[in-house]
Amino acid sequence: MDEPEAIDAAVAALARGELVAMPTETVYGLAADAANGEAVARIYAAKGRPRFNPLIAHVADFAGAEALVHFDVLSRQIAEAFWPGPLTLVLPRREGAAVSDLVTAGLDTLAIRIPAHPVAHSLLAAFGGPLAAPSANRSGHVSATTAAHVAADLGDAVSVVLDAGPSAVGVESTILKVEGDEIYLLRAGGVPREAIEALTGRAVHVAALGEGQAPTSPGQLLSHYAPGAAVRLDAGDVRPGEGLLAFGQDLPPGSDKAAVIINLSPRGDLVEAAARLFSALRELDGKAETIAVMPIPATGLGEAIADRLKRAAAPRAT
Repeated sequence: MDEPEAIDAAVAALARGELVAMPTETVYGLAADAANGEAVARIYAAKGRPRFNPLIAHVADFAGAEALVHFDVLSRQIAEAFWPGPLTLVLPRREGAAVSDLVTAGLDTLAIRIPAHPVAHSLLAAFGGPLAAPSANRSGHVSATTAAHVAADLGDAVSVVLDAGPSAVGVESTILKVEGDEIYLLRAGGVPREAIEALTGRAVHVAALGEGQAPTSPGQLLSHYAPGAAVRLDAGDVRPGEGLLAFGQDLPPGSDKAAVIINLSPRGDLVEAAARLFSALRELDGKAETIAVMPIPATGLGEAIADRLKRAAAPRAT
């Protein structure tokens, strides 16, 4: 079907409380009517997602955001600079906001963003309300950056998949929270921390999740974005039979004995690497028991890449 027909089908499915996979500039999202608790519960069921992990509410415009949350001056400055785009803000939820408590995981704050993808915007505008939309993959697994990834992970749990090709950014949105005059980075993502610091003239502090502490925003679980294979970070060599996730032109010793090699960016481009990260992990998964990951610069989008890889390598929850 063409795009208008697909949007109409997606809106109808959402109105019935069903799930829709929508493309965004970051990754594909698994969308449901944010005001419908049963629909939001289907997201958790489809993903196998821990219920204490909050979701992001996506809206079409500032008016939609202001109906749900309170903006402080600094948060508004950041939003006006980076929305629409790969930035999520955690803000105080308005009393009576039309969002299920399952979206906020019972918190008095709401993670919210305006995506830049034209198909996502068309869907949000046509639906006329907020959509809860985490990444369209099984919880803890590699995020989906193509419609095929969505189908492979979620299958019949999704009523409509809006296929708009590969995601341009390829890592999730940056998540920020402003407390007083301080800015906290809750998740590195598509907007580099340096860009936020340049805009505001303030340092952006990294907020770490404490031991046993429940997440205050999406993407804070330690073991997350994980393939089935073990992940070995900052590999200076490749052991026989390992898969290699490479970056740049110079491959480490032992690469000739790798089971498979995927290079995120032979020319060392972090934007290209971010866009290819999840697809590469999916492709390597199942072809080797361990994935050796070459060092990647932790600057700009490299910070978000490093964050995802650290979570992919973390011990799995039992």
